[in-house]
Amino acid sequence: MTIKCKKCNHEAIIFQKYSGMHLCKRHFIEDVERKIKLTVRRDYSIKKNDVIAVALSGGKDSSVALYVMHKILGNRPDIQIVAISVDEGIHGYRPHSLELAKKLTEKLGVRHIIRSFKDEHGTTMDELAVMDREKGTCSYCGVLRKSILNRVALEIGATKLVTGHNLDDEAQTILLNHFRGDMERMVRLAPPAAVEGLVMRAKPLRNIPEKEVALYALINSLPVDFSECPYAGEALRGEIRELLNGFETKHPGTKYSLLRGFDKLVGALAKELPPAKIEKCRICGDTCTEDICQACKLLGRK
Repeated sequence: MTIKCKKCNHEAIIFQKYSGMHLCKRHFIEDVERKIKLTVRRDYSIKKNDVIAVALSGGKDSSVALYVMHKILGNRPDIQIVAISVDEGIHGYRPHSLELAKKLTEKLGVRHIIRSFKDEHGTTMDELAVMDREKGTCSYCGVLRKSILNRVALEIGATKLVTGHNLDDEAQTILLNHFRGDMERMVRLAPPAAVEGLVMRAKPLRNIPEKEVALYALINSLPVDFSECPYAGEALRGEIRELLNGFETKHPGTKYSLLRGFDKLVGALAKELPPAKIEKCRICGDTCTEDICQACKLLGRK
């Protein structure tokens, strides 16, 4: 039996348990793009002459973020979109995803900048992975990648830095911070205010479930790498992912509820927690909250 789209008589390609809707290809695409446009308008209002940098790994989330931002804003002559990719130096993984990232930027006609850990930090992720270290590989990778993205975004005069964080990512991080009791980090998840030396982060996919991001990429034939990083798998985050997925199966809408609750709570939290003092790293000069930035600390610079 063919299941029909709730909005028309065409065959449905997805059932959204949280909304109770079966959607065909056209209405699914419209639903995803409507949510993204609403998020951008509400949280990251695009202004005339904005330069929008998009962190592009070649994976589904960042590729969809670039594709949709280009679809929404690509025809505006006053808006510039630039993709930034970071080569962490992960053998057998990153070269392939970078090739796919290049294909997408060429298809869209978007300027594409690629920087590497080796050139910017003097080491690769593969070299860091085999070293004696206190933190997990994901901690090193995340900090060093963010440092490069912000630095390049500043170089090109970007007013916003788009990342591909989806609903699952946001819900997992919110719950992770609850489990750790880390309210300071929780506040930093909110749409940020402008801070000198830091390009405003934008997460247009924060209201789109991960599975829907993947489906959107597939039906739009985007060149995307669906493989997982060989260093992925932080223990606690992995457990939280499984926990949330289990709750979402039994109680559809759980992830949205977590995000909505956070959005209501974060304003009150921000009033209770004084903003961190903004400084310049005395070693590399990057903007940070202490005299030495996290990247320099992790790399043992003195």
